[in-house]
Amino acid sequence: MDLNGLSKGISLRPATSSDKYFINTLYRSTRDDLRLIDGDEDFVETLIEQQCHAQTVGYGEMFPHAFYFIIEKQQQSIGRVTLDFSNEAVHVVDIAFIPEARNKGYGESVLKALQLAAVKSCSPLVLSVHQGNWAAKRLYKKLGFIVDGFYPPYERMAWYPTTKEMMA
Repeated sequence: MDLNGLSKGISLRPATSSDKYFINTLYRSTRDDLRLIDGDEDFVETLIEQQCHAQTVGYGEMFPHAFYFIIEKQQQSIGRVTLDFSNEAVHVVDIAFIPEARNKGYGESVLKALQLAAVKSCSPLVLSVHQGNWAAKRLYKKLGFIVDGFYPPYERMAWYPTTKEMMA
């Protein structure tokens, strides 16, 4: 996907079946919360695997027309983003980065490019964030997102393009 506004040498490409290992590894890197469970290591790893599968199935059911992209930096996979385009909004279903790519501005770059896509489609950009994910919420607020709904333990945040942005 060629999004104007992508910077920091990153690009998006459609995910393929050959990305399955990367996607599973990426998911595992985001579930440190499950590693805190007091249990056998095999049990915890099985639980993480089941959660990854449940997420995949859940996204497929809730967003059957979603697009799945791999985020690359200099042709190396560093993350993924799942998007759903509807008549009402551009929905960031999920965005995640490998540990080495976090806190480097890549997420901000992708979100700014998605904001430009939302401007072009005259649609808000929406996402959900865990209420306790302060770092992500800080970034979203910096980019102009506002909380427009509470669905514990998540908050729905939205960014609305202004008339000025749509006229540019």
